[in-house]
Amino acid sequence: MNKKFWTGFVVVFVLMEIMMFLIHGMILSSAYQATQALWRPDMMSLMWIYHVLAIIGAFFFTLVFSKGYEGKGVMEGVRYGLYIGIWMSAGMAYGSYAMINIPYSLALQWFLYGMIEYIVYGVALAMVYGKQATVTPAAKA
Repeated sequence: MNKKFWTGFVVVFVLMEIMMFLIHGMILSSAYQATQALWRPDMMSLMWIYHVLAIIGAFFFTLVFSKGYEGKGVMEGVRYGLYIGIWMSAGMAYGSYAMINIPYSLALQWFLYGMIEYIVYGVALAMVYGKQATVTPAAKA
């Protein structure tokens, strides 16, 4: 694990914290208040778990990207974010919808915002890692 890995990990973790605050703390706060009876009464005292999960998630999100890094630029980050976003957001949003009596609109928002989040994280990693210069056959000679 090199300097780019650790830089990417920190960038993704900070972005996760910011996005979590913006999406769940601001954008979806009214939806959470409307469904308040569904949530644990002590939920706020357990929010530290989300910060631990963000550290773990940022680490592995960065690790997997670093192992498959192809140096293709920002679109590589978009593609990676899209793949991981579909995998993680669909499971979380629709798995929760199947288990908890939440409105479908909330599950859909979780999915869509999750997709946006992971694409942002992927783009950030692609920017940290940068685009590799293309080596032409003439340059090798």
